Amino acid sequence: MPAAALKPLPTQSTSKRAVLMDLPYEPVQKRPLPPGRPREWYVTHNRRLKAMRLAIALLDSGVYVPNQARNEKIRSTAVTIGVHPPSDTTCHMVRALMRYAR
Repeated sequence: MPAAALKPLPTQSTSKRAVLMDLPYEPVQKRPLPPGRPREWYVTHNRRLKAMRLAIALLDSGVYVPNQARNEKIRSTAVTIGVHPPSDTTCHMVRALMRYAR
């Protein structure tokens, strides 16, 4: 058997069991947002950042399919990582990020 066949694909997990989720070690240094944009831009920007953080935390905890990420699961993950519970719109965004990342 060729050696390349034994090497896992980049999308395959190499762990034999579920890995416990690490809590964030240290937040990234925040930079000020650009001034002069409409308020809606800031709301959308912050919502996208929150959805991205939640999607990463869900993937780290073993939720890989958007069907597994119900609103309750997303909100409980938000409490775990120390983020305010997301709205229905943000939960929808989290599932969309998980869907398009595949």
